[in-house]
Amino acid sequence: MFWVVVASVLGGTLLLAGVPKLGDRDGLLTVVKGYRLLPAPAERTVAATLPFVEVVIGVLLIAGLGGRWTAAAATVLFTGFLTGLTVNLARGRRDLDCGCFAFGTGHEVPRIGWFHAGRAGLFALAAAALTAVPAPDVTPVGRLVGVAGGLLLLLAVVVVAQIRAVVHLGRRPVDDYLTSASIRLRAADAVSKHDTPVIDLHNLPRQTGQVR
Repeated sequence: MFWVVVASVLGGTLLLAGVPKLGDRDGLLTVVKGYRLLPAPAERTVAATLPFVEVVIGVLLIAGLGGRWTAAAATVLFTGFLTGLTVNLARGRRDLDCGCFAFGTGHEVPRIGWFHAGRAGLFALAAAALTAVPAPDVTPVGRLVGVAGGLLLLLAVVVVAQIRAVVHLGRRPVDDYLTSASIRLRAADAVSKHDTPVIDLHNLPRQTGQVR
């Protein structure tokens, strides 16, 4: 049962990652190019095939088809994600889109961090564990329960992540607005100081006439 739950979580994760990419191939190509790891022909190949690979492996994991071979394919896939993230983080390149799930729809500047690499590493380890352990023989009812449990667990994690992305504990919405406004004011002040010429009052010609 535990094997089925873990496989369902990994499969659902790959479906969440792959399905949105099917509708934005140009965006995915931009993300792949941003990693600067592959030659141009390989970048186009990855952008064209990655969504289908993620979806197919995800479906096979959830359906319990392919057993350890499917788990091995998932291990290779997650290890590739881990490698791309780790190499760019080691280079100090953080301002790029992770491309892990949906991309190009947020209002924040895309950034990667060690959290993304750690998450990919955790998925890779889980997939490797499934590869090392043979898939158990479970009844159809047992598999259905295991799949439901895994997907519900994944859904709970997604809901919590969405709530954390919207609600900032300890910060009121007005604080976010004021912070954004403060940043814009500082930027405008810096531009005005740079562009506005400084007037030296001591060097101005003195008027001899009376002010009317």
